Amino acid sequence: MSNRANKTEPTYSDLAGKRVLITGAGAGLGRSMALAFARQECLLILNDLDQNSVNTVRKEVEETGTSAISLAGSVTSESDMDELFLRAMEEFGGVDILINNAGISTHEPTADITLEKWNKCIDVNLTAPLRCSQRAAAQMLQRGYGVILNMSSIYGLVAGPERVAYCATKAAIAMITKVMAIEWAEKGVRVNALAPTYVRTPLVEGLIKDGKINLAELEARTPNGRLALPEEISNLALFLASDAASSITGQVVAADGGWTSYGYV
Repeated sequence: MSNRANKTEPTYSDLAGKRVLITGAGAGLGRSMALAFARQECLLILNDLDQNSVNTVRKEVEETGTSAISLAGSVTSESDMDELFLRAMEEFGGVDILINNAGISTHEPTADITLEKWNKCIDVNLTAPLRCSQRAAAQMLQRGYGVILNMSSIYGLVAGPERVAYCATKAAIAMITKVMAIEWAEKGVRVNALAPTYVRTPLVEGLIKDGKINLAELEARTPNGRLALPEEISNLALFLASDAASSITGQVVAADGGWTSYGYV
């Protein structure tokens, strides 16, 4: 099995000048996608809970030669998200592409999960993407164009132990993606979801180093023998946001090295 990935980033000329709003953009996949869209000459609206992190990513984006806005705030706060979309309108005239990337995970036995943790996972992983999509759609449906990308997971397609809230919310993301897609397709708005496997972000690398993730076991469980790289997920987002994917809507696209197709443990 190959442990190598193609790191070539494609170019989609139709993305140049598009206004892209990314939640959870301060690190990991959010940062990777922000830089990928910046290299396509998009305008970036970046959100994260951590002000320093999102400001750092904004500076990295600006170093590519494009413009960006960074604003700290919680995706579960109506006022924070109202301000984010207002800033996008004031600075860039709106949003063409929304990437609902912010999310949290839970990992504990189902019998032990508290209502507080369950509700928080629902609020961040499910309600927030719905509400942000509604805000974006208010602009997109009038304009007759728009793309919304939601973040599901392999654990929205297959079950994992001690992940009841995470699996439930990521599975639900797949369904709200389909509902929004069929409602808004005739108005020119496409909605798809990405379902990545474990990705070698700094967070995952740290968990591997601390012994909280067994890399050998994950690689053995994955048919292509490795974890995904951030740029592979970003490349998928670029494709789905571009006109190259103009006939694709209502889909949950797994980038998992064969994980969800593999029936053996």
